[in-house]
Amino acid sequence: MSLLKQIIHLAAPLPEIEKYHRYLFIGPHPDDIEIGAGASAAKLVSEGKQLCFLICTDGRYGIEHLSSPMTPDELAAVRRKEALTSAEFLGVTDLRFGGLSDGAFYSTEEMFHMILQTISDFQPDVVFCPDPSVTSECHSDHLNVGNMTKRAVCFAPNGELMKAHGLKSAPVQALAFYMTAKANRFVRTDGFLQTQLHAVFLCHQTQFPIGTDAAKALSLYLRLRAYDFGLRSFCRTAEGFRVLGQTHMHCLPEAGD
Repeated sequence: MSLLKQIIHLAAPLPEIEKYHRYLFIGPHPDDIEIGAGASAAKLVSEGKQLCFLICTDGRYGIEHLSSPMTPDELAAVRRKEALTSAEFLGVTDLRFGGLSDGAFYSTEEMFHMILQTISDFQPDVVFCPDPSVTSECHSDHLNVGNMTKRAVCFAPNGELMKAHGLKSAPVQALAFYMTAKANRFVRTDGFLQTQLHAVFLCHQTQFPIGTDAAKALSLYLRLRAYDFGLRSFCRTAEGFRVLGQTHMHCLPEAGD
C-alpha cells in the first residue's frame, strides 16, 4: 500500500457497514441480491436491522436454463413470485419491484430516478448494489444498476440537489458493492451460508433447477467464495464487499482500489 493510500485510510476510514440500522439492497434481476449478498442480508435481519430489497428489472429474458419455454410475460410473473418467496425466506418483508424490462430495454435515466426515489423513500444508512467496475462483468443490467446506484448514492445526502429532483434527502453513510473483485470489508456469515443457498436454489427454480450443471457450478462457487472470504476475515464463512463512505466517492481516486 502506498503512503498516500495509507494516509487516506487514516484520514477517512472505511465505514463499518454492520453498525448501521437501515439497509437497501438493489438487484438488477430477481436472484442477484441473494447470490451477491444473501447471507449478509439474512444475518442483518436476524440482528433486527431494517432491510429493503429493490429489484430493478423483471427478469423476463432469463430463460436459458428452462426445459419448457415460457413467454417473457409468463416468466416475469413467475420470477416475481420466486423473488417474493426468497425474500420471505430471508426474512425481508419490504420488497419492491422497479418493473423495468430485463435486457436493458429502458433508459438509464429512468432507472436512476427510480433508484433515487427508493433511496429517498426508504432512507437507508447503507446501500448495496453490484460492482460496475468489475472488468469481467458484461451484463448491461448489472452495469447499469451499479452505475446508476453510484450516482444516486452520491446525490442522496444533498438536500438542495434532492429537492431539485422533487425528493427529500437521505443520510446514506456507505455504498457496498457486492459481486466485487476488490473486497475491502467483510461480513462474517457463519450459520447463514445455508440460508443463502436455500434462497438461491430452492426459491429461484426457473434459473437454477435442482441437479442442473448451472446449479451445481454456482453452488460450488458460492461455497468456495464464502470460505475464501472467511479465511481473509478469520472466521469460517464471510461475504466481501467493496465499501465506500461519502468521503471516498469523489476526488479520491486512490480510495477505489
